Amino acid sequence: MKYFLLIFALSASSLITAQQSTGSIVGKLTDQEYNNEPLAFANILIKGTTIGTTSDFDGLYEISGVAPGTYTVVYSYLGYETVEIPNVTVEAGKVTSVDVPMSAGQGMALDEVVVTTVARKDSETALLLDQKRAIEIKESIGAVELGNLGISDVKSAATKISGVTESEASGDVFVRGLGDRYLTTTFNGLPIPSDDIEKKNIDLGLFPTRVIQNVSISKTYSAATSADQASGNINIASRELAGTSELEVGVSIGGNTNALGDGSDGIGYKVSPNYEDTSLGFYDTDLDILDQITEQSWDANTLDTPANMGVNISGGKSFFDNKFKVFATASNSKSHRYYTPGEFLVYDQVTVTDSITDFQQWETEIVNNAMLDLTFQDEKNIVKSVTLFVNTLNDVVAEGGRNGFGNIQEETLGDFSDFLRDQNTKQTRLFVTQLIGNHKLGEKNVLDWAVSYNKLNADEPNRIRNIINFTSDPINAFLYENSAFESRKLSQLIDDEEYNGLIKDRLKIIDEENKKFYIDLGVNYRKKTRDFESTFYGVSNVDDNRPSSNSLDELDQIFTDANFNNNLLEILSFQNNEDGEVKDEYTGDYESIAGFALFNVAFDKWNFNAGLRAQQDEIVVNYDVANAPGGDVGTVSRDYTNVYPSLNVKYAINDEHAVRFAASRSITLPEFKEIAPFRYISPTGQQVFGTVGENALEASFANNFDLKWEFFPTRGQLISASLFYKSIEDPINKVRARGSDGALFTFRNTGDEATIYGIELESKVDIIKPEMNDEDGNPIGPTLSLVLNASRMWHEQDLLERTTEEGAIIETFRYGTNRNAPLQGASDWIMNSSLNLETSNNWVANVSASYASDKIFAMGFARAQEDWDTRYNDAIFEKGFVVLNSKISKQFGQSFQVSLSGQNLLNPKIEQTIEYLTSDSRAELEAFSDDREVRLGPDAPQRETITDVVRSYTLGRTFSLGLKYTF
Repeated sequence: MKYFLLIFALSASSLITAQQSTGSIVGKLTDQEYNNEPLAFANILIKGTTIGTTSDFDGLYEISGVAPGTYTVVYSYLGYETVEIPNVTVEAGKVTSVDVPMSAGQGMALDEVVVTTVARKDSETALLLDQKRAIEIKESIGAVELGNLGISDVKSAATKISGVTESEASGDVFVRGLGDRYLTTTFNGLPIPSDDIEKKNIDLGLFPTRVIQNVSISKTYSAATSADQASGNINIASRELAGTSELEVGVSIGGNTNALGDGSDGIGYKVSPNYEDTSLGFYDTDLDILDQITEQSWDANTLDTPANMGVNISGGKSFFDNKFKVFATASNSKSHRYYTPGEFLVYDQVTVTDSITDFQQWETEIVNNAMLDLTFQDEKNIVKSVTLFVNTLNDVVAEGGRNGFGNIQEETLGDFSDFLRDQNTKQTRLFVTQLIGNHKLGEKNVLDWAVSYNKLNADEPNRIRNIINFTSDPINAFLYENSAFESRKLSQLIDDEEYNGLIKDRLKIIDEENKKFYIDLGVNYRKKTRDFESTFYGVSNVDDNRPSSNSLDELDQIFTDANFNNNLLEILSFQNNEDGEVKDEYTGDYESIAGFALFNVAFDKWNFNAGLRAQQDEIVVNYDVANAPGGDVGTVSRDYTNVYPSLNVKYAINDEHAVRFAASRSITLPEFKEIAPFRYISPTGQQVFGTVGENALEASFANNFDLKWEFFPTRGQLISASLFYKSIEDPINKVRARGSDGALFTFRNTGDEATIYGIELESKVDIIKPEMNDEDGNPIGPTLSLVLNASRMWHEQDLLERTTEEGAIIETFRYGTNRNAPLQGASDWIMNSSLNLETSNNWVANVSASYASDKIFAMGFARAQEDWDTRYNDAIFEKGFVVLNSKISKQFGQSFQVSLSGQNLLNPKIEQTIEYLTSDSRAELEAFSDDREVRLGPDAPQRETITDVVRSYTLGRTFSLGLKYTF
């Protein structure tokens, strides 16, 4: 019935729009490879013209507005034989119907194969079809849905997938409770480097949604991909030309309520002095870091109007009868964000060592990106070149203590207050070039190959930090007299190069309608090198001299040429390497060689895919770092050679229902920064360093199991439920170093085993569907759909304790009453939802919300090993909060679109908290018994604890007005 209604609708439409001057070609495409199911997203083109279309989810297509005449129509689909139907006659005011079955083997009218184009994979229905047919368990979100949601980058996109959340504090993306170290990120299936020394994966926020087709997360491991993953792989598929030509221009303007409001009042919206050396997001200066001590300002500057704005252009065209396609996109954007004043506290048991109650932060980000896609396709070959360039400049000014109540441990002198300001500019430049090929060597042999080169520069060319003592009324500010490095400038440079290669050959042994057997054989290679260096200079008072300033915003009054020349101030270097140069440095080399085999057997309703991967990983770090444990110069190496199995099973109950099962074993490798003993100091004073020697980090291994049921009731709809279980051997955590004051962090294998299991629910359903007008076949009324996914997880890790034969503790990760603890960064509950409205007159509106419950930001630790139950610092928790976004857009005609979006509409207060044992309760417990086990027993006095907020702020609401014109 739907098919005949479509014909009627198209007939009516052509009569209305073109009267009797043109006709239409309509029909239905079926897939002979899948029991004549509808073939969605195939390409239909009138030969010798650029007139064409693609089939919809039900295999239906329409080419309207065709001049009367006789044509040859070409039907193509990636991996299938191209079909040409000659002598298709179009008559004015009439509809010509052509139904075509298609297959990968011999098809209809194969006299000449000319056109093969790629089906669009950025729509929601296309991705659901891909998910339905996939062997492994994966979920995706495409560019079309992201545009409706008002999502601008890949990081935000990933969090719309079930079981995925982001830590606001760390910026890490967590999949099923496992964070950055347990994930891998790929671009078109090939590895891509991290832009941050602190992280394994690249910041997904660097990728705007306009350069992607879709984002997919494979939550189960397959032997065809790197085994260095425990929670999954995030793959970014780059955008390509979908039709024969396109040209689109967009502009946006908006602002953040915090940045335009409180962030600009009073002292103004701040940027670092490095901002003066920035043009269109590119930082450039002729001064080295030593010269900038005396020749560059130490004071922050201000911006008059911190508005957000962006411009983008994208376009493409096909050539040579659609065999060669070119697509390019480029954009520039600028955004501003302000963290409202709030608490920043550091606890050492019951004592607050660092206290700032007005900690605030300004962030300015400029992003430039460009991408070029070149694709050549014929009936048996696809060769694709993708080049991506991303340049990001992030300027941050963080400060606290201006209100006169700041107290920084060991920096406070007499009755003075402390003032902290940290200014930093981070310049990230990423260049990626890929060459990808797919070749049909015969009816039963398909060869895939890919090579890539990645170049990354992630630099902090000039980071400025001041801790100042001052008095109020009037202001009298000066340097702390006993520290040469609390007023300092430093540079940190990262240069990464990476080469990747892949060859995979598929041999189809049996290729029948209800029985299939193929083997994938392949080889992966990855070579990554890193050069890292850090140069560090500080300024100190000479003897008892205390040059001062009468304003916290004019510290240049202290750092004058006269004060340096008159020997009131001196410049000191923090470190010298083995060659006498003023810098810390390390080099990292990582090489991975792997071979894999996958065996796929399908019969009736079953599909079994079993694989083995032999992978050798070698990591070598050579360092020359001041104050490194065991010596300033050294080498750390890790070598792992293992076989990693994978199994994916699918049972298709019927056309709508399927059950999947997956099992695998994978590894989590140490990163360069986790085994290099360099100390990185955050704006809040947190120091992070890698471990060497006997405590150096080792790899972690995971056993993964998944069971999933899927139901596809109708076009564009999905209901699914998943159960998953992971057992992790030697789990890795970022922990506070034993005996430290709470601000020193490192990376350790903190236990023998961790487990995580849970359930995921996902649904995409239509609440209201439009009715069809019996007169013209057009839809009447709105479409209202609901997307809802939720995850409930249970997770726990044992906390390691090593003792001597006599029972004395050598090392413990236990604290308080915790012999076990939740996983760092894992939320018990994660929920995402969106309500989407589309009207027949081209209005689209959306409201989306997400929530992740409380999670551990930093693990607790013992201050006294034998008394870890009473003398400890507890874990820091990041409190859960709701994010609410909305977007509304209107399409005017075929070319012009206007949109208005709002992000973080509820503007919740974001908090981190700590729970500590009171002094009275600790004294009571220690008086009760000297035996720790007795104090932890059932007869011990009840523990009294207090919960305090150690970090709080709001991010403000962000609004944006967008205009887009399609030529």
